[in-house]
Amino acid sequence: MKSLLLSVLVVIGTMCYAQTAADGWNVFARVKFNSQYFKELKEYFLVPAFDATTKAKEGTSVTLKGYYLPMDLEDVKTIIISKKPYAECFFCGGAGPESVAEISFSSKPPRLKADQVITVRGKLKLNDTNVNHLNFILTNAEIVTK
Repeated sequence: MKSLLLSVLVVIGTMCYAQTAADGWNVFARVKFNSQYFKELKEYFLVPAFDATTKAKEGTSVTLKGYYLPMDLEDVKTIIISKKPYAECFFCGGAGPESVAEISFSSKPPRLKADQVITVRGKLKLNDTNVNHLNFILTNAEIVTK
């Protein structure tokens, strides 16, 4: 009986953790985007309009489970993860800007493979002004599972 109870608790705990890991993507999915022209770059970009619920999440700990996207970034402590695999990601035209996040670690993260599924946790920073960064940034992040 004790063994069965322990097994049930592990399954429930795993289910709750999976919901938590998806929670960040659910928050991002609520955000609406508007096309805006940036004269200095001579290009249109999708700019987020963060609602009060999303703004309330800023500065809180957010967990994301996603696919590592290999990008050539200047900062070696930063990676990009996507809700969808590389072939379907935002940069390949298969998804929206709400499906990618910039992950900033305090130290260089371990070597990862393209499309490797990882779970990360960090403090949410929202970005609606700097087109050189993604709209959703996790700072002081850590890899929870890889």
